Amino acid sequence: MDIIQATGRKRETYQVQLEYSLLWECAMGIAAVTNTPLLHTLEKPSEHWKQLKASLSKELLEHLAFVEKHNTWKALLQLLHQQAFASLPDFLAYIERLAPEELKSICLPYLGKEHQNSREQAASGDRKAAQKLRELANGNPFFPAYIDFICTTDPAELKRHLAEVMSDWYEAVIEPEAEQLLAVLTRDSEAKRSMQQRMTPEELVEWATGGVTYSPEPSVHRVLLIPQIVYRPWNIEADIEGTKVFHYPVASDSIHPADKYMPDASLVLKHKALGDEIRLRIVKLLSEEDRSLQDLTDRLNIGKSTIHHHLKLLRAARLVDIRDAKYRVKTKAIDTLAQELADYLRQDE
Repeated sequence: MDIIQATGRKRETYQVQLEYSLLWECAMGIAAVTNTPLLHTLEKPSEHWKQLKASLSKELLEHLAFVEKHNTWKALLQLLHQQAFASLPDFLAYIERLAPEELKSICLPYLGKEHQNSREQAASGDRKAAQKLRELANGNPFFPAYIDFICTTDPAELKRHLAEVMSDWYEAVIEPEAEQLLAVLTRDSEAKRSMQQRMTPEELVEWATGGVTYSPEPSVHRVLLIPQIVYRPWNIEADIEGTKVFHYPVASDSIHPADKYMPDASLVLKHKALGDEIRLRIVKLLSEEDRSLQDLTDRLNIGKSTIHHHLKLLRAARLVDIRDAKYRVKTKAIDTLAQELADYLRQDE
């Protein structure tokens, strides 16, 4: 059915803001090294993490074990969102100044504006409010236990732990490579700001994150993009009031700027995915309408297992995704591919 537009309002969207700092990278490193089940999927090999842990002090290892048990990396990220900290001492001084209830309220996860009162009451020791938060967060794998920990832990001990694990990790891991890390984060942020002038907010988010589609939500007016190195290739998503946060993996050319011929891995993956006749035909069919695996099999007259294999490659390149048992082309990823290639070709002209 055709629709006649009878409104002058533009479709709502969000503003994209870019931030970066070594403090974010420090907290993300603590989060990464304590996520044991995920370590083998990170860009740096398992041997790297094994050697790193062997080089750390006993005190820091004890704090990291505490982080892994109680997921206190989340508290660090929540605190870092409160303001732009110029340095580690500024951040530590801020933590020290916080009143106990304020500390706990900040550390508790944001579950929606309508639940902010419950968040504050839980931080004040209200058991019913804490139970309500746990029930609201029941779909998250660690939030309920984390909420219980924050609500019941001694705030002075929590302050001491957060300050020491942040300080010790910064000194042992960040400081020795601070100049190189900051250069990578700066380059990547500048590259994203350059593309920001040529893309819509939604296109920029999808491009920066390597394929995450984030549509506007009524209560979200800002998307915060924070580049990170240590958690590559993963995106880490979070929510704060009015804001969606993506800690996205920096691009390969931000890490290897000296080699202007080094393309970003996602650019290579997308072109490889499209460099096949069958896959191009699949993309053409999906550009017309969403289709099931059976639909594609029937239209192309090719075995289902073969079609599934090609779809897997297209999904890995984040050019195609699936919803409600139907495959669909990610139009924005296709549309921005030419811009990404042009940006790579113009690099260091």
